[in-house]
Amino acid sequence: MVANAQNTRLVSHIDCPGGGQVWVQGQTLYVGHMRPTSGTTIVDIADPYRPRILARVDVPEGWHSHKVRVANNIMLVNRERFGKSADGDVGGGLFIYDVAKPSAPKLIAQWMTAGGGVHRFDFDGRYAYISPTVPGYIGNIAMILDLADPVHPVEVGRWWIPGQWEAGGEEYPWGNGVPPRCHHPLRVGNRLYVSYWHHGFFILDISDMSKPKLVSGLNTSPSFPHPTHTCLVMPQPLKGRKLMLVADEDVAKLRPAPPSFTWVFDITDEKLPVPIATIQVPGLDRDGSPQPPMTGCHQPSERFSGTVIPFAWFAQGLRLFDVADPFAPKEVGHFLPDAAPGADRPSSNDVTIDDRGLIYLVDRVAGVDVIETNTLA
Repeated sequence: MVANAQNTRLVSHIDCPGGGQVWVQGQTLYVGHMRPTSGTTIVDIADPYRPRILARVDVPEGWHSHKVRVANNIMLVNRERFGKSADGDVGGGLFIYDVAKPSAPKLIAQWMTAGGGVHRFDFDGRYAYISPTVPGYIGNIAMILDLADPVHPVEVGRWWIPGQWEAGGEEYPWGNGVPPRCHHPLRVGNRLYVSYWHHGFFILDISDMSKPKLVSGLNTSPSFPHPTHTCLVMPQPLKGRKLMLVADEDVAKLRPAPPSFTWVFDITDEKLPVPIATIQVPGLDRDGSPQPPMTGCHQPSERFSGTVIPFAWFAQGLRLFDVADPFAPKEVGHFLPDAAPGADRPSSNDVTIDDRGLIYLVDRVAGVDVIETNTLA
């Protein structure tokens, strides 16, 4: 143990550009990068003490591929407009690669859309649950793609907040407020749990994927001025209750505010989500006074087992929270990495784990840390 770690130990560091997402399939790590022209880096992690870069996929200036998911040797990366310099002829969407040989990723298809492209998404090996901009709609919406034939992805269904479909003549009810924006959907069973930025979250019934139906929704903004980033459902009941962790991202605040945190919602009655607890790094919010963006919460690991959830907590690095008692979550470990070269503090952006229980933490400025812990056993 060192001064900036509890129940964790650094195994190795991967020197690469800053990332938006990390994902592991087997013994291969995939890193989606924040800034063009870096797109995706593929790393052999069979020996976690000596990671070895296998391949890199670049992107055009003005577009980034900062999200990546892999299943069944199919790699999906997003293509999203980056800043205001994007070439309008390039376009955004979802790019699909065969990575049966990770050292030689092969582009096999492109699903293209107009506007900003695709933000974050989920992929289960058959269906992709994405957040694209679509002609005729204001902001990003939720969409399901079928990749049974990954060379020919097919839209199965879509869902949006009433008022987004401008081309359909829907009345826009938000005036000069924050436009709606689907951040990303996550599927559990026949439900889709959709984060919608400053419009909260929504639970959708996708028993019929062609016609997603609203079950319920809730918005904690603007009372709490951080956008809703991720809705992570616990797969098993805890204390007899069905739970969902809802992470608010510490960016794009509606007003100066203390660092964002994660909510614990009881969704046992899914038509009436009820907040029962919050999760915050101990001591981070001392008195409710405003602190700079990217101080607080960002993203939980979407892959986990048991009740200990790894989080990327921006300037606070890796945080490990045990939600075995959902009414009183507790931190059981952490790892605070060094700031990336040229940065004044860490900026931990995403985290995942592999089958060995190793944790991969990516900094949005530079680098990936491989970390071990005794808390996930």
